[in-house]
Amino acid sequence: MRSGSESATKPSKSAIKKAKEQARLQRKVAARAASKARATSQSPALVPSPDTRESSVEAPEIASRSAAEPIAAPTRNAVAARPVPEHLPELVADKPANPANGDAGTVHEEVSPPEETVFVSSDKAEPSTVSESPSGSAAPVPDANLSPPAAETKRREEPPASESKPANGNASNASQQQENTQDGEKAKKRQSILTRTLWTFIMIGGFLTLLLMGHAYMILLVMLCQTLVYREVTSLFSLKRKDSDEGRGRDPWSKTLNWYFFVITNYFLYGESIIYYFKHVVFADAQFTMFATNHRMISFSLYTLGFVGFVMSLKRGYLKQQFGLFCWVHMTLMMIVVSSHFIVDNILEGMIWFWVPASLVICNDVFAYIWGMTLGRTPLIKLSPKKTVEGFVGAFFSTVVFGVVWATYFMRFNYMICPVHDLGVSAFETIRCDPNPVFVWREWVIPTPARALLSTATGHEFATIAYAPYQFHVFVLACFASLVAPFGGFFASGFKRAFNIKDFGHSIPGHGGMTDRMDCQFLMGVFTYVYYSSLIRQHHVSIGSILQMIVSGLTPEQQLELMADLKRYLEGQGIAVNI
Repeated sequence: MRSGSESATKPSKSAIKKAKEQARLQRKVAARAASKARATSQSPALVPSPDTRESSVEAPEIASRSAAEPIAAPTRNAVAARPVPEHLPELVADKPANPANGDAGTVHEEVSPPEETVFVSSDKAEPSTVSESPSGSAAPVPDANLSPPAAETKRREEPPASESKPANGNASNASQQQENTQDGEKAKKRQSILTRTLWTFIMIGGFLTLLLMGHAYMILLVMLCQTLVYREVTSLFSLKRKDSDEGRGRDPWSKTLNWYFFVITNYFLYGESIIYYFKHVVFADAQFTMFATNHRMISFSLYTLGFVGFVMSLKRGYLKQQFGLFCWVHMTLMMIVVSSHFIVDNILEGMIWFWVPASLVICNDVFAYIWGMTLGRTPLIKLSPKKTVEGFVGAFFSTVVFGVVWATYFMRFNYMICPVHDLGVSAFETIRCDPNPVFVWREWVIPTPARALLSTATGHEFATIAYAPYQFHVFVLACFASLVAPFGGFFASGFKRAFNIKDFGHSIPGHGGMTDRMDCQFLMGVFTYVYYSSLIRQHHVSIGSILQMIVSGLTPEQQLELMADLKRYLEGQGIAVNI
């Protein structure tokens, strides 16, 4: 080590040459780094790591100074003590000093550095690892200590500086979009509620109008509902071609056969109802008599024709789908068309046998919703998550009370309780009939102990209580409408889940399809018909039944003989007969 006075002497030529060589090398490295920085600024911006900022400060400072300032002749000790930047490549082994040439110590010979390892900045005052891109945005410089593959990996992993923090404008735009979305959903929900409410009143008003117009209009309404339900259910079964080479689409006979079986089934069922309830009209006309006596044979022949047509339409590649459709159609006919036929029979037996059961189902649905929204906590069934035990139980008691009061009011009108004899009558006409005994009021004599207790409690004498047997029948109907009929709706819910659909259709705006509104009514209508025909209907002789026996069981000669005998009998009773 030399003394301080010696360090101030003029450096040797060898030291000056080596300093110049080092400065030249630094300029060359700076030029390469500048070109590399410009290329990097055009790529996506990266966030520089702390190591990059620390290791790249000294090299740009040296390079910028060497490019802008003249090189002063360093002393020997200054050359020997000059620090080597950490980001530069490895140096060769130390070379011993040469006193003859004035070397002051160990001087490191440098190896040409790789181009990817040094990045510089043109900023002299504040060195930085971020270069300016042409657009003015900052482009950070990768870590110079990393090898090229490592630097590339880090560059891919680190997010751009512009994405590290969301801009205030973007945050406000996202918030505004979210508010707009919420407002749109609220407006859509309000519109849906308004549409649903509007069509609810339209359906109620239309239903009451048809009810007052007469039995024929109610039958047409039932036929319309069953047609819509049949179309919605059968449309769920799509028959596709299996072989794409033969073409795509539906089997041309599938839709035709669906509606053919629908028409034939309705012809048979409604024909039976007309013959049964209007015997006095059908058997009084010779043309209708032919139709009535051969109705079942005609119906079976038409069904057989459809069956043969189905077998003839079978094709290879369609067989599995066609037989599936055949079973699907017959299941739908049994569940929907047959149920609708029973509902029509209820109308013909008396409007009250259709009106009250349908009202009970609607009432139960409404009260189940009210009680469920008010007290509902316990789920009832997984198929309908919104149904609760509290709503189910509350609707049961509410429906029973409503049913007794509702039925007691409407049983006062002959239009509601009289069976149909003329399809042309309406609620505004006078109708007379012998009412069914269940609608006749009776008196129940209160036992003496109970009478005394009631008199003491109320201060009035109670000897009898008026009641009608129909009220007890309505109690049974209300229990069925509350405890069993809802399972028709659960069945429909499971059906929709099986096909991953929300509604069966869009026949009624705001309410979905007709099937969604009639799912419980079909089950209720069938029960009402079975209950009425088994326990309430009176089986007595009528003019129509006698006329049917005469026309279908007697020959023309026997019919003339019967007429002559009947004329003599009436004349013997003092009744003049002009035949």
